[in-house]
Amino acid sequence: MATTNHPKTFADLYTSLLNNVRADSGKTTIIAEAKRMINSALHDMHLASGEHFGWAHRRTTLVTQPEYTTGTVTATQGSTAVSGSSTLWDTANDFGVNNVRAAGKLKIGSSINVYEVSTITDDTNMVITPMFVDADVAAEDYTYYEDEYALASDFLRPIDFRFFDQDRSITLIGETKFRSMFPRNNVTGKPVAAAIFDAAFSGSTARRRRILLHKPPSEAYIIPYTYVTTDLGVTSAGAAQTELSSDTDEPIVPLSYRMAIVHKAAAQWYLERRNDQTRAAANHALYDDTMHKLMGDNEHGQDLPQIVPNRSGYVRRAARPYGGPRRHVSGTAFDELRDR
Repeated sequence: MATTNHPKTFADLYTSLLNNVRADSGKTTIIAEAKRMINSALHDMHLASGEHFGWAHRRTTLVTQPEYTTGTVTATQGSTAVSGSSTLWDTANDFGVNNVRAAGKLKIGSSINVYEVSTITDDTNMVITPMFVDADVAAEDYTYYEDEYALASDFLRPIDFRFFDQDRSITLIGETKFRSMFPRNNVTGKPVAAAIFDAAFSGSTARRRRILLHKPPSEAYIIPYTYVTTDLGVTSAGAAQTELSSDTDEPIVPLSYRMAIVHKAAAQWYLERRNDQTRAAANHALYDDTMHKLMGDNEHGQDLPQIVPNRSGYVRRAARPYGGPRRHVSGTAFDELRDR
């Protein structure tokens, strides 16, 4: 399969690698290893610098769930069952989702304890966890809210590690700090802080990335945010995927920089299969050189840093060149000492 200085498809990339390392391209096992190393290099490239690459940036929005307080609840100490009166827990709201959902939070009366909703049986019955530990209540007020939300399925990490949202109104902090600052997190309002965490696996090996908000939203808010994607490949039909699999798949890297993937993979090949540190270093140098050029290309990445001097003082003095303190002399000699 023909290759050029700018390999385009997955087949071009792994063929260029095999040519680089002079490996037998007729063996299935060798081709499989070349494919693995191309994908490994593609991921390494973005793990190190993905937030600098415009092509790896994605934008989406998070729509929060409004709190629900309609009706009253009855709960018995030691039980996980909670019943409602005049409640519509299993009914969809104006946004097309049920008023109360599993994994949401429940606060009853004036208690500081927060319970998690396990299941919704119907409009007037739910199961909570852990069991109800407060004194028995009947016809008590309650607040249901949600403070945890799923992030985009291809979310790798944020682009801006200081703020979660594009409006820069929700400060992003570490999960440990978040939980120490807001251990109960049971007062709803407009979110001002957030932490990213991984939820437990459920149903598959897919990573479940979540955002934890403080304050828990009291209303439905639209929160736009940007992130680095995990989808580093695209099929010939335009479908995004986490890596390259078919020969016609292409990486999301611009064409002129795709040879860097081959150099990175070749360095790995020479180290793992040949124990040839000299050739590995040579290919890694080629990879680094391409990455340096890429980082300097602000067409694909962030704006280049600029040094902007403070010109206000210069402008002020230029406008009034004789506005400063005068010189005072006591004699007429041209070389006498003068002071300002």
